[in-house]
Amino acid sequence: MNSRPTPAGEGAGAQSSTASDVPCSRDSKKTRVLVTGADGFVGRHLVPYLVAQGYAVIAASRAATTFDNPNVTAIPLPDLSRLFDWQPLLDQCDTIVHLAGIAHKYAGDDFYDRVNHRATSALARAISRGATKHLVFISSIAAQSGSFADHHLTEDDFPTPNNAYGRSKFAAEQAIRAAGISFTILRPVVIYGEGEKGNFAVVHRLSRLPIPLPFGGLTAQRSVLSIQNFNSAVETALNNPGARGETFIVSDPAPITVANLIARHRTSLGRSPWLVPVPESWLKATLKVMGQGAIWERIGRPLVAPPRKLLSIGWKPS
Repeated sequence: MNSRPTPAGEGAGAQSSTASDVPCSRDSKKTRVLVTGADGFVGRHLVPYLVAQGYAVIAASRAATTFDNPNVTAIPLPDLSRLFDWQPLLDQCDTIVHLAGIAHKYAGDDFYDRVNHRATSALARAISRGATKHLVFISSIAAQSGSFADHHLTEDDFPTPNNAYGRSKFAAEQAIRAAGISFTILRPVVIYGEGEKGNFAVVHRLSRLPIPLPFGGLTAQRSVLSIQNFNSAVETALNNPGARGETFIVSDPAPITVANLIARHRTSLGRSPWLVPVPESWLKATLKVMGQGAIWERIGRPLVAPPRKLLSIGWKPS
């Protein structure tokens, strides 16, 4: 369910124009991970997860963010839409998880390119000039595909991004590969969990309405990803030698339909699924008449992206 752009948590950040004076972790024996975009939905889950796995985290974000843990150092992240020196940040860490960027925002192609592509390219070049550090880049399934696909996606498919977000992420991937550094690229599908944004948030809001919903006839399978499984995939990328120099689709092993998703959420609330099996053709026509054909592509057409490659190197999703 690739979402239509709406404001996202992992933003460019405009708190500082420099990245200097970063304090060191309190435990020099721990592997120090720089997490950019730590203030977003994903970052707020990933930072405490990495700490629980024994890492010290430098949490860089656009907004002042507090993590009540002695193994987390919160710092401001410069505005990614402007050039700045990454080196002061890199000097304080052993490895990097680059989450920061814009994903669900109304913006032009140039802004997406500056924040998601050029800033990442600058990061990769800075890494290449110093001591060896591993970069885990959080890309997106949008770098590989549009909002639906008529076959099960694999990492071997020729990338066909169809929007500014996907194009900027794919360009960033190419820049990382060209930099000659140690890297792992993750292409997650839509992520759900506490604080979720985009389509999942909309679906769950609809699920809470005390009315029947006309989605019982939807049969298209969609790959989704829990925040817990995303976190464990990042850890695999950080510590599994088989992840070095590779690109991985990340998703829950079993896809789901929108009808299943709503039914599951309503059941968790102690309610009946209460889904009306409106014929797909009717729902499709109604959405198109309303000028919402893009929504139909995300709920009525399939996008299955199995994580077989990641599973093959030992990733163990919950």
